[in-house]
Amino acid sequence: MASLTIATALALTACTANGIDDDGFADDGCTSVVVATSSEKVNMLEALADAFRDSPEADALDQCATVRPVNVSSGDATRYLTSGEDWPREDTSLWPTLWSPASTVWTNRVAAAASPALVGEAESFTRTPVVFGMPETMARALGWPDAEISITDLADLCQAPDGWGSVGKPVWGSFKISKTNPNTSTTGLSAILMQSYEATGKSDALTADDVAASAEFSRVFEECVIHYGDTTGNVLTTLYDKTQNGDDGSGYVSAVALEETSLLNYNQGNPDSHTVQPGETLTPPREKLVAIYPAGGSMWSDNPISLLGASWVTAEQRTAGAAFIEFLHTETAQRILPGFGFRPLDDSVPLGDLFTAEYGVDPAQPVTTLPQPDVGVVSAAIDQWVQIRKPSSVLEVIDVSGSMDDPIGDGRTKLDGAIEGAQSTVGHFRTTDEVGLWAFTTGVESEAGEGILVLRDVSPLGADRESLSSSLDDLRYSQRAGTPLYDAIATAYDAMKERAEPGRINAIVVLSDGQDTDSSISLDSLIAKIGQSSREGGDAAPVRIFPIAYGEGADTNALDRIAEATGGQWFDASDSERIDLVFASVINNF
Repeated sequence: MASLTIATALALTACTANGIDDDGFADDGCTSVVVATSSEKVNMLEALADAFRDSPEADALDQCATVRPVNVSSGDATRYLTSGEDWPREDTSLWPTLWSPASTVWTNRVAAAASPALVGEAESFTRTPVVFGMPETMARALGWPDAEISITDLADLCQAPDGWGSVGKPVWGSFKISKTNPNTSTTGLSAILMQSYEATGKSDALTADDVAASAEFSRVFEECVIHYGDTTGNVLTTLYDKTQNGDDGSGYVSAVALEETSLLNYNQGNPDSHTVQPGETLTPPREKLVAIYPAGGSMWSDNPISLLGASWVTAEQRTAGAAFIEFLHTETAQRILPGFGFRPLDDSVPLGDLFTAEYGVDPAQPVTTLPQPDVGVVSAAIDQWVQIRKPSSVLEVIDVSGSMDDPIGDGRTKLDGAIEGAQSTVGHFRTTDEVGLWAFTTGVESEAGEGILVLRDVSPLGADRESLSSSLDDLRYSQRAGTPLYDAIATAYDAMKERAEPGRINAIVVLSDGQDTDSSISLDSLIAKIGQSSREGGDAAPVRIFPIAYGEGADTNALDRIAEATGGQWFDASDSERIDLVFASVINNF
C-alpha cells in the first residue's frame, strides 16, 4: 500500500492520561450536548455532529444544538457514574448529556451498580468485532487465511516450550500477546470473556460457573501477555515504529487483541488512532496486520449511546440529545460509519473499500457472534482476571533532584504530587506482585550504586502495602541535588535484568521532571544497552521501561526513546497537578 494523503478526518483521537479531554467549550448560543465517548469514536462522532446540524432532526428543535464529543474511557466513565458524585471536572461545559462507551457491558454495569435511570435506554448505533491482529507473515505460518484459527491454537503456542518453534519458526522466539486491562478497556474485557467461551466450548449462555471452570485455561493464556496496556494504540505504535525502522517486530509482540476498527487504522498508517488532519500524509506499515477471527466466535463492541439521567442534564439538553440519538439511526448517519472503520447496523449500507483483504479484514467474518453475558458473569470474569493475570515485578525509580521542590499548587511541591500519585496506586498491586522503590540524585550512594537511594528492594509485596506507602513518604526527606537520569536507568535495568523471570511482567517505572545533567553514560549508549534484548526474539524475560515525563521541563524526547527501545511506553504528566491520574494509567499496564 502506498502512502495516503487524507483530506478528511479518518482516524481517531488518542486517549489522554486520565481518559478525559481538558478543553472547555465556548458558548455559541446553542444548546451544548457533550458526548462522553470511548477514544476510538471521537473523530467519527465529530463528523456525525457536523452532519446532525443540517439534519431534519436538528431542524425540528426549538433551539439550535451543538454536539461535542469528549474522550472518556469506558471503564473510567463507569466508575465516575457509579460513584454517586458530580462529573469530575470543574468546568461544567465538559459534563456529558450523552454517554457512548464501546459496549453495553458498561451501561449494564452502571445500571446494576447505580441506577437504571442514570443510563436510560442505551441504544447501539454501530459495531465492530473484537479480533486478534497478527503480522501477516506470522498469521500465514498458522495457516491463515485458509485455516480456522482458534483461541485454543493461540493458547497452545503459549504453552509450547519452543514457542514459534513448534510451528517451524524458531527464529521468532516465544509467542507474545498484547491485551488491555479489562477494568478500563472493552477490548480487554471482551478478550477474557472470549477465553471463557472457548474453554467451555460454548457459543452462548455463559455462566459464572463457566468462568470459574475456565480459570486454568485463561491463566495459561495470560502467561503470554507482554504487559496490560491502557489502550491498544500504545502497543500498536510501538509495533509500527519497530516495523518501520527495520527492527524485528516479532521480538515485541505476536498478536494483539483489538477491535477491527483499530486494525484498519493501523493498516492505513495510523497506529495510535489519532485525529488525522486535512492534508496529513499517512504511511502504511511495512507489514500489515491481519484480523484473526477466532474459530469459536467473537464478541462485538456494540457501541451504545444513552441519554444520561444525571442531575446536571437540563431539559433542553435532554431534548437535543434525544434528537441526536434519533439521527444516529438514520441512513444519512449510518453511511458515515464505514469511512471510520465501523460497521453500520443498517445492512443495506455498503461497507466500502476499507473492509477488504487489502486492509486485513474479512467482511464475511465473524461467522459466530458470542453474546454479552449478564452483569454477574462479567463481574465474575473481571474478579477472576485479577487473580489469574500475569504477575508483575516492578521497580519504581523516582527523581528527587532539586527541581522536584518546585510548587504545583495547593501548597504542594512536585515531589509531594509524585509521592501521593505513587501511594494512590499501591492498592493496584497484588500480594504476589514484586515491587521495589528507588530514588536518584547526585551526592548519594547505596548498595545499588552511586546516585541511587534504595528505599525498598524488589520483593513480593505481601502485606507490606503500608510499609511501601511509608517508604514513599520517606522521599520527602531525601537529599536534593543533580539529575543522573541515564545512569539511574542503566543501573536499574541491570538490576532488573538480573532478576527478570519469564513468568512475570518485568518493568521499570521512571519518573523524571528534567533533563539529564550528571550521568556518565550517554543517551545513545543507554539506548544501545537497553535495546539489545528487545531486538532478540528469543528473549523470554524482557525488561520494559515506562517513563513518566513529569512537568513541563521533562525531556520527553529522551524518555520516549528510552521507552521505545524496550517496548515500553512513556506517559505525559506535563500537568503536574494530575500526576495521580497518570500513575494510575501507568500501573494499569501491570
